[in-house]
Amino acid sequence: MKRLIQLTCITAFVAGSAAAIAQPGNYTGPSSKPAASGYTGPSSAPLMTAKQLLDNGKDDQYVRLQGKLTSHKGGEDYEFTDASGKITVEIDAKYFPQGVNVDQNTMVELTGEFDKETFGESTLDVKQVKVVGK
Repeated sequence: MKRLIQLTCITAFVAGSAAAIAQPGNYTGPSSKPAASGYTGPSSAPLMTAKQLLDNGKDDQYVRLQGKLTSHKGGEDYEFTDASGKITVEIDAKYFPQGVNVDQNTMVELTGEFDKETFGESTLDVKQVKVVGK
């Protein structure tokens, strides 16, 4: 009887895991349907420059930056540059707009959470990438 209960629990866990994996929420591959768009209206996150953020930003503060992703540093790390300076930003691939190529000449607006470090490099953890010009 104990084995039957264990087997039932394992089966329920595996079935639940498969259902969670099959959810379309994180799917980024080809689709016959257009992807759902995220909110693109006004934001309460202040628009700042890279220098302002590095000099005056508070840990976990939500901000917006406008500029260019000038290089890919590896993994999720990119160098963001605006007229005031540079900052490393972390962008998960799912946050890049689908069907739009972003290169070092593309003007983008990044919205995200500032990770201020006492020691080491402070970064912006990006939650939205919006193309604002070429």
